[in-house]
Amino acid sequence: MPVLHKSGTMNVVEISEPGGPEVLKPATRPIPQPKDDEILIKVRASGVNGPDIAQRKGLYPPPPGASDLPGLEVAGEVAATGSQVKSFTVGEEVCALTNGGGYAEYVAVPAGQCLPVPKGLNLTDAAGLPETYFTVWNNVFYQQDLPQSGNFLVHGGAGGIGSTAIQLGAAFGLNVFTTCSSSEKMAFCEAIGATRAINYKEEDFSEIVSEAGGAHIILDMLGGDYVAKNFAAAAMDARLIQVAFNRGPKVEINALPIMTKRLAWTGSTLRPRSADFKAAIASDLLDKVWPLFESGKLRAVTYSTFPLEKADEAHALMESSKHTGKILLTL
Repeated sequence: MPVLHKSGTMNVVEISEPGGPEVLKPATRPIPQPKDDEILIKVRASGVNGPDIAQRKGLYPPPPGASDLPGLEVAGEVAATGSQVKSFTVGEEVCALTNGGGYAEYVAVPAGQCLPVPKGLNLTDAAGLPETYFTVWNNVFYQQDLPQSGNFLVHGGAGGIGSTAIQLGAAFGLNVFTTCSSSEKMAFCEAIGATRAINYKEEDFSEIVSEAGGAHIILDMLGGDYVAKNFAAAAMDARLIQVAFNRGPKVEINALPIMTKRLAWTGSTLRPRSADFKAAIASDLLDKVWPLFESGKLRAVTYSTFPLEKADEAHALMESSKHTGKILLTL
């Protein structure tokens, strides 16, 4: 591999100890060496996501073998390739779902988790795609039969996962209902494809969705008291998908609707899944989703960017929930 920096080192942001945004500290580390099946990416931008927040707090440790640096998605140029990699060449622009290590100038990623930048997108915006698109596609769409003109309830529609789910739902013919906390966020959600945005502070989403026939698919990252409300909002034979528990994982519920409505309540985490599984998701995205960016049915929704060394400010913004769309770190 050619020498990338004369010093052989790179700038990173690491978690000095579990805690608030202030524990994110600039540091220097050796440039990683790509394994035979990996590519080394010279990072131009990294996405900031909920799992980064959880890892910073000490609640989401990286899986064995993964970098301890936060950062689950990046975009940049291929700087080097492993001996087995034939699908990418040095200098090519890519975006990637990492296993960690995205808050750095360079990151090594299994080639199967990398994708070309969709036509029409720049590298900065492309960095905000992989984590949310892999997650939503895996949980909601991958190898699933979608109900024709079905109702899709998405919680937290103004965030990264939510805005991705809204766009994908609308693009694939679903009627998307979503919850958010302000009129500004409601307008944002409806502008990107939501049929009906619901201010959960002023309206009961379970009543509104039930009156529309119930939700056939529900994507929830909140948990807590939303679980019982999701049961109430669900249509017969609905799928309820849990991807986080921001309101808490411990709840007291009446589970009878699982039987009476024949509900399927599932959950998953993507980061510990195998490289082969993530490669299968990437291949499906490239075939079925990436062309929708070129056609204009999907678009990147970048809210704000911060220099890498100001990752603490980016985390503070994300935890404030004032954003609509993705927050990115740039190099």
